[in-house]
Amino acid sequence: MTNQEIAKNLIDLVGGKENIKSVQNCMTRCRLELFDYSKVKMEELKKSEGALGVVQAEGQLQIIYGPGKVNKVTEEVNKIVGKKVLLGDDAIRETKDKLKEKNNTKFKNALKKVGNIFIPLIPLFVACGLVLAVNNIAGVYFGEAYTSTTAAKIIGLIGNGVFSVLSVLVGLNAAKEFGSQMPMMGGVLGGILSSPVLADINLFGMTLTPGRGGIISVILVALLAVYIEKGCKKVVPDVLDLFITPLVTLTVSVLVALLVLQPIGGFISDSIGLVVANTVASGNMLVSVISGAVSGALFLPLVMTGMHQALTPIHADLIASTGATVLLPILATAGMAQVGATIAVFKKTKNKRLKETAKNGLVPGFLGIGEPLIYGVTLPLGKPFLGACLGAGIGGAVMAFFKVGAVAMGVSGLPLALLIADGKMFVFLIGVVASYAGGYFFTELLGFEDPVE
Repeated sequence: MTNQEIAKNLIDLVGGKENIKSVQNCMTRCRLELFDYSKVKMEELKKSEGALGVVQAEGQLQIIYGPGKVNKVTEEVNKIVGKKVLLGDDAIRETKDKLKEKNNTKFKNALKKVGNIFIPLIPLFVACGLVLAVNNIAGVYFGEAYTSTTAAKIIGLIGNGVFSVLSVLVGLNAAKEFGSQMPMMGGVLGGILSSPVLADINLFGMTLTPGRGGIISVILVALLAVYIEKGCKKVVPDVLDLFITPLVTLTVSVLVALLVLQPIGGFISDSIGLVVANTVASGNMLVSVISGAVSGALFLPLVMTGMHQALTPIHADLIASTGATVLLPILATAGMAQVGATIAVFKKTKNKRLKETAKNGLVPGFLGIGEPLIYGVTLPLGKPFLGACLGAGIGGAVMAFFKVGAVAMGVSGLPLALLIADGKMFVFLIGVVASYAGGYFFTELLGFEDPVE
């Protein structure tokens, strides 16, 4: 089928275009909001061409097509559906209310907002991370003869591009995500908190530190600014709103940030660094390995609950403060172990549909897109999902043993090798193989009930 034919078939299977309230997509899924979910021909949809899995979650019907493919299919769906049935303001409010009522808690909503702050930055993290990786590898192998050259400095400048303005970008996105009508205020606040001028200021006997608390302080001050802005709009007359609201928001937010929020953010950031230093990055090899094993094994369940989004600012903070995140390679083993578990399923199953689903999901799986394998293979079968979790524990222990770190986030699987710090690409690949082998071994050991064709 062409992408247009896949889109037309999808629309037919979900009850026609009149049943579609909104169409959007993320990196791997076409996300549909429907008026009546009982009209969906679920079994036919799961078996439809191109679909790697179907999930009903967050008040949406989510069809997994994989990276690249999903953009093309969603575009064709939008062409057929037309703009008139896309979400209006009333439908947006209705959907949000339904999500909150059905399966959203305040805690999960907060984590989701934090994750959404960083999603638009992922392409920048990937691009700059790859540039830094090339620079780092060249520096390791050619030494001073390379690092002292103008080319190395320019490449380094490009690679550090997103990190040099990260506070501004995070502040802007945070203000927007928290509901500000002046999102640029968040960017300005982020710039102020990271300004080198702070080092020359002594406030109430306290010497200020540029960037103290890192990304966490920026998120906190953006949240505060939104509350102040909304409070001002309730009491300030409309004719004075343009002048008073931004002035009060900026001034009060900066003063509170410097006196309260930066110290709090600094404490949280330092505590995270301390925990990582005393566990995964510990000098005690046994503690490090155990921490890596536990972190790797628990990451998939964390993903299933949506709580993994809380780790995004931790990665960003570790990269900003230490130059690399040692957590990312450990947690990435969860997706790698899914590959090993799926290979075990592919080898053992007699079910043609399951074998085809496993085969189609393996290529994205090797590239770090684990959703087709999770939702199409291991999770529905149960025991292979557990086998993948245990296999990730093995991979996580290996990554922690070798102290493997990544200079950027945004990719997983084999492509993550390009972002590995300190020339440890080879030992990273050892961890990858250990994850594959662990997922395969534990799935073989646990077995699974092969579904009837």
